Amino acid sequence: MLEPVKELTKYDYTGQPQKSSAGRGESTGAGLESEESAKTLVEMIGLVEKLAVESDLEDNALLKLLDYLDGQPKAAAVRAHLIEKAHQKRMEIYGNRVFLRGLIEVSNFCKRNCVYCGIRAGNPKADRYRLTADQVLESCRIGYDLGYRTFVMQGGEDPLHTDDFLTALIREIRERFPDCAITLSLGERSRESYQALFDAGADRYLLRHESAEVNYYQRFHPGMTLADRKQCLEDLKDIGYQVGAGFMVGLPGQSNQLLVQDLRFLKTLDPHMIGIGPFIPHHETPLSDQTSGCVDKTVVLLAIIRLLIPKVLLPATTALGSLDPSGRELGIRAGANVIMPNLSPMDVRKKYDLYDGKLSTGEEAAESRRNIERRIEDAGFAVDMARGDHPDWRNKNVY
Repeated sequence: MLEPVKELTKYDYTGQPQKSSAGRGESTGAGLESEESAKTLVEMIGLVEKLAVESDLEDNALLKLLDYLDGQPKAAAVRAHLIEKAHQKRMEIYGNRVFLRGLIEVSNFCKRNCVYCGIRAGNPKADRYRLTADQVLESCRIGYDLGYRTFVMQGGEDPLHTDDFLTALIREIRERFPDCAITLSLGERSRESYQALFDAGADRYLLRHESAEVNYYQRFHPGMTLADRKQCLEDLKDIGYQVGAGFMVGLPGQSNQLLVQDLRFLKTLDPHMIGIGPFIPHHETPLSDQTSGCVDKTVVLLAIIRLLIPKVLLPATTALGSLDPSGRELGIRAGANVIMPNLSPMDVRKKYDLYDGKLSTGEEAAESRRNIERRIEDAGFAVDMARGDHPDWRNKNVY
């Protein structure tokens, strides 16, 4: 259990315990500065409290909070309070459960050219592969025997992943593993395609919106439009999927103003799942020389999202664990409640090379379930191998 933040009156602007200034002859200027900082601290704590109670803040308040939390070390007390509030919120809704999903990376062929991605069409050095239906089914069998009850089929926008191929595969998975959830993350498709996959038995679809600002979106996604992305998400929700959206943290030029737009978009969309993780460059992309995103900022945004959209299913992503050995645990303590270990065949895991240093073996592997459980338990939480549906979806559906 996380320790609660101490009363505000015990902190000065640095977030450290106060010491009496009586008799020290501090200058009036220093005293005024300290008083102003204390007022700002109280204001920021108030914003966190309002967010926790109302599950929303006005955009200018979200921006003010993000700007303040960037100002280390004075923001330590507010950051701790935010994370504690997010932890309390997830405990109210989900308890200490962390859902495990088995990730199957079905193909690294992709027709898109997203400038941050290692499997982009424009990377001639990518070692391409595409799993057969039998390989996917075998991965599901292994995962089922290990206790997994959600399979996440993720891949690039592979032109050979036709509706005929995917619907037949989904029907076979549904027939063999009727008590399991089937999640897809296969990029942009037509509404008709999404409908066909849903009718075949798919339950969920993950499609990060990436950015809610049209010009910033275009900068990283040549040949694509934000309008198309949003339409896909609207179609998925309308069809009846449990829908996931999200974005990367720390892309070049990403400001807090842009992040506020992302948060507002997510609040309006109200998806069942939200995936965020730090940007990590890949050496064969135009962003190879850029600096990675920040684990701490990602954790702060996880906490804000938990308070903004309390019932959301919120993964602690592979990228968090790739940048920091304790990244997953930090995310879970800040409100995340999903982890997706890798069930892909061992000989292709390193080929799904989205960014440099991506974890795919060791404790990232689904086969290492006991090690994963131990780390989750050591962090004060418990593994839940059930389907782990969103509460609102579960209440409306019988399966």
